[in-house]
Amino acid sequence: MTLSCLATASDSRPALRAGAVAAILALFGASASALEIKPYFEFKKPAMISILGDLSLDTNGQSAPVFYSPSASGFVKGFEGVSQYDAASFGRNAIPPDTNGAVGKSQFMEVTNGAYAVFDKATGTRTALVSDVAFWATAGQTGARGDSRVMYNADAQRWIATSFGASLADLQIAVSNTSDALGGWKSTKFTGFAGGIADYPTLALDKNAVYIGTNNFMPSFKGTTMNVIPLDSLFNAVTPTVTNMKQFVTPYNGTTQIEDRGFAQQGVNSRSMGSRGTVLAASLFKFDNLGFKVDGLTPSDATGASIGATTFSGMTAFDSPGKARQPSVAIAANRRVVDSLDERISSSVYESGGLIYSVQTVNSGSDYARVRYTVLDGTTLSIVDQGDIGTGEYDYYQGSIAVNSQGRMVISYNRSGLDTATGKISIMARAYATDAARHLYALSDETLIKESLTDDYHNGSLFGQPAAGRQRWGDYSQVTIDPENENSFWLIGEFAREYNLAQFGHPGGSGGSRWGTYIAQFNAVPEPGTMLMVVLAFAAAGVASRRRVTH
Repeated sequence: MTLSCLATASDSRPALRAGAVAAILALFGASASALEIKPYFEFKKPAMISILGDLSLDTNGQSAPVFYSPSASGFVKGFEGVSQYDAASFGRNAIPPDTNGAVGKSQFMEVTNGAYAVFDKATGTRTALVSDVAFWATAGQTGARGDSRVMYNADAQRWIATSFGASLADLQIAVSNTSDALGGWKSTKFTGFAGGIADYPTLALDKNAVYIGTNNFMPSFKGTTMNVIPLDSLFNAVTPTVTNMKQFVTPYNGTTQIEDRGFAQQGVNSRSMGSRGTVLAASLFKFDNLGFKVDGLTPSDATGASIGATTFSGMTAFDSPGKARQPSVAIAANRRVVDSLDERISSSVYESGGLIYSVQTVNSGSDYARVRYTVLDGTTLSIVDQGDIGTGEYDYYQGSIAVNSQGRMVISYNRSGLDTATGKISIMARAYATDAARHLYALSDETLIKESLTDDYHNGSLFGQPAAGRQRWGDYSQVTIDPENENSFWLIGEFAREYNLAQFGHPGGSGGSRWGTYIAQFNAVPEPGTMLMVVLAFAAAGVASRRRVTH
């Protein structure tokens, strides 16, 4: 066995890692029997926080007006979503928010750690706000422990939401009765990892099935599970059920090599694929992505399904991203404490026109986090295009993507840096399209969606103090496609709210930090000034094969 990756907390740079691997191989040669996973792939359950005397008073919230931006940029409108003030008002004061949401026919539904909300997508008016526990109780379950996700099934015209159950070993699924998120829900649950923790559940759907991937812990990492549930069991039953589900378990015992099926497995969202599904993930052991096929699926049964061999992407060299920068004018020690997570594919993956599109956060050699997009051939899973989004002395992280049937897409992400004028953690977005040579080109400029209200965001300590404890950001964001207009995309991301202090409008507050979320509509249509560029991009398809393709 070849030791393909060795990494420790103090060994995070490529040169050091390569030296460590060489030393190990020199001592033990090919007789080494253990293959260690990347150590930062860890259990990431949201933490409930408590600050003595802390009050969660919010005098702002929905009083903020809907913001309409110039339409030429693609940014149509935006409004604030759920905040930590909202979640804490229910006694659900958790970090990070695990920001997630989806757009439906007339609504946007948001799910976070602690609070769920529904908004009128035309006006941004919040029409419902409940705790996550209350939502699941109404749907028929007894508790919720976070890591929620939600999607809208445009074919079935119904919503689907997932979350931890009352036990971290369980996962629960709720399906709406109609296209109205306020019109009632039914639910089911299943054991994701018996006796342990079915962590970081992902969510995707195609024409045949719903895909929920988990990272399994007890309490150390024990492998992954891809749960494949036929659509009919959830959307065409009187009550949702996991009947005819298939669970693909890839165990890891920490001492012997296993087949690498990655970490944070993401099913591929598709409205065109046939009887096979696709799953992507970041490798457990080396700095690469991988994918595999799920064969033998029908909308009514997944029990006969099987998975194929792993295909590695062969990505351009990268390393794990470091901490993200922010200005933090008052406390110099806080200028690089924000956890940009790691290179896992944390948000949805999309198939369109035979291509598969994903984004993730990487360090590609500059010590600045970058959002990397990757376009794969949907059949061979080979790379046809790849690039890093990011420039200058800024960190780019926590990206998400959605792609329509025309190969148009919106990519959203956070950006931050040390610049006191422009470095606050901000939500950004940009529209792209796919040319005839299957490469991406920009439809819009990078656009500021929402800037944080503080230059010094941190959790676990009070305003004006050095950051203490874990400084998690994310753990994901989301972009979804409007079912009424596929060139209209809706994104949701995290920003930092003002500190909970009287001077910021919160009488009696003790000074704790607060996260916020922001929702925006962004159209993926060429700006008038870019139409010529679009024409030229397609005219150049005959010579596009000479462009660099990353492998």
